[in-house]
Amino acid sequence: MAHDWYETTKVSNDLFLIREKYVAKWLRCNVWLIKGRDRNLVIDSGMGLSPLKPHLLALGGSPLTAVMTHCHFDHIGGLCEFDDRLGHRACSDNYLDPMTCFKKTGGEAFVRAETFSALPFEGFSFESYEVRPAPLTGYLDEGDVLDLGDRSFQVFSLPGHSPDSIALWEKDTGTLFSGDTLYDGDLYDTLYHSDPDAYRESLERLRELPIQTVHGGHFGSFGKERMNELIDGYLKGEGRLVDPKDWVSQQLP
Repeated sequence: MAHDWYETTKVSNDLFLIREKYVAKWLRCNVWLIKGRDRNLVIDSGMGLSPLKPHLLALGGSPLTAVMTHCHFDHIGGLCEFDDRLGHRACSDNYLDPMTCFKKTGGEAFVRAETFSALPFEGFSFESYEVRPAPLTGYLDEGDVLDLGDRSFQVFSLPGHSPDSIALWEKDTGTLFSGDTLYDGDLYDTLYHSDPDAYRESLERLRELPIQTVHGGHFGSFGKERMNELIDGYLKGEGRLVDPKDWVSQQLP
């Protein structure tokens, strides 16, 4: 049983990357903490296997606003810990009944014995995994701005991976927090509510932005050159996660 479930990387004085240390690298999502003058922003919340909020408060005690880039289980598991819970309204029902969404999106293919290298708590088994309901307390849509007092982020609506996929764009620094719309790995557009045509439009839109840094929902961050490589590959039919069971099997040692 692990007592240090989270690992933290300090990216800068006001940006931290938190990951679930004992969840397989091919599944664990990136949890981002952005420290602002008036409040701190939490982007995504992991699988919800160990308390996340106390870990974040230890990094900075300002009020926390949690923003979900989309409704999938590996991003919203810890959302129930927060009072201020924001996301796109397109999949608001999935926050009320996250386990139905988990089953529809093939979560069983990802949550398996090999997913974990330690237990988050005594008696845990992968068969018992569940996400607690956490209704959104507010909605974000295209053009909305999240103001932290000394930093602000514009909301982009980027459907394709899911209907509710969003990204946060900081124009002043050329920084994009992209969720699962774009990350440095095979992109996933075959879910029950995915829309490949909308996905293409969303990615083509990103390619036109003066982006300097992309902080994705999984794996490492990257710059514009790598972003264009990923987008161009996808548009040519490459770099796609088609069959989750087959894909996960390829990731296993």
